Amino acid sequence: MPHIHADYQGEVAVYSIPEGKCLAGHFPPKKHKLVVAWIEIHQEDLLADWELAVVGKKPFPIRGLDQ
Repeated sequence: MPHIHADYQGEVAVYSIPEGKCLAGHFPPKKHKLVVAWIEIHQEDLLADWELAVVGKKPFPIRGLDQ
């Protein structure tokens, strides 16, 4: 299942792509909503990077919320 790891103040949560469902960890509600929105905005790029990573290729960088 495609997923990302998100980091906020030393806490890590795992979110599914494309649903944005939190699979592990926990963020405050406002930060959770930001991550879900970011996943929705970058969904195509995230899935393309996932496919690259699965076959052992380096994924392209995607700007995070802190950039």
